[in-house]
Amino acid sequence: MKKQRRSLTARGLVALALLGAAGAPVVAQDAPPRQSFRVCQDPNNLPFSNLKGEGYENKIAELFAKDLGLPVEYYSFPQRLGFIRNTLRYKVPGEDFRCDIVMGVPAGFDQVSATKPYYRSTYALVFAQGKGLDGVKSVEEFLKLDRSTLEKLRIGVYDRSPANDWLNKYKLVEQGVPYQILNADPNQYPGQIIEKDLAAGKLDAAIVWGPIAGYFAKQVQQAKLTMLPMRSEPGVKFDYSMAMGVRYGEREWKQQIETLIEKRRPEILAILRDYGVPLLEDEPAPAAPRQ
Repeated sequence: MKKQRRSLTARGLVALALLGAAGAPVVAQDAPPRQSFRVCQDPNNLPFSNLKGEGYENKIAELFAKDLGLPVEYYSFPQRLGFIRNTLRYKVPGEDFRCDIVMGVPAGFDQVSATKPYYRSTYALVFAQGKGLDGVKSVEEFLKLDRSTLEKLRIGVYDRSPANDWLNKYKLVEQGVPYQILNADPNQYPGQIIEKDLAAGKLDAAIVWGPIAGYFAKQVQQAKLTMLPMRSEPGVKFDYSMAMGVRYGEREWKQQIETLIEKRRPEILAILRDYGVPLLEDEPAPAAPRQ
């Protein structure tokens, strides 16, 4: 059984670097026995999560809750600047915290007590067939295309992302079509750059976070899309390890989650692959422990 709580705040864009807000971390003590597995989530952000529980973070939450013998309960708030402050760290005097875990944060993210990483992914280049790119099988081959072909392309990128540095490095800035990280439209979601604009021909290619690229490249039916994972290179970091986040001071809870990550690693990886997440082969290195 799942309970849903909706935030009244308008929907914004997800951004790895904008999950928290400035301010000292809140330190909380472990609460009495938990009555539910309370997840802080974005209400409209596939492939990660949504109100219908269709994201891979929802599926992993269900997996963990089953092991703990608890029902899943979601507290929803748009994942943008202030997300952590308004979910995991939100507490009204005399009341309990609204939720107890964020299912996806960058490893080492200091607004939470981050667990060990449970997967590592990378940004990806996605493009539609029929735009002169049909024979391209790698990012290297993409860059070797005739300059006249490259200069005709419209490449969608989110601002403040590594994609901008990459375009600048290869003198493709003029081909970039910028998208805002933050958007107050409640119907906006990061994946629409592929599901709507790329599929409709408004863009020839897009460079986005791998889980978004892989999921929507599989979902889009009206256009044949190719996804190419991108490798980090000097001056441009594309790959990131992802962890889960709990409140500082809740050591026992964090240990429980890390035990579940290890216990259910095969099932977690199977879920991620089913959603098209490009996974890097080498095991992610644990982040430095912070309590």
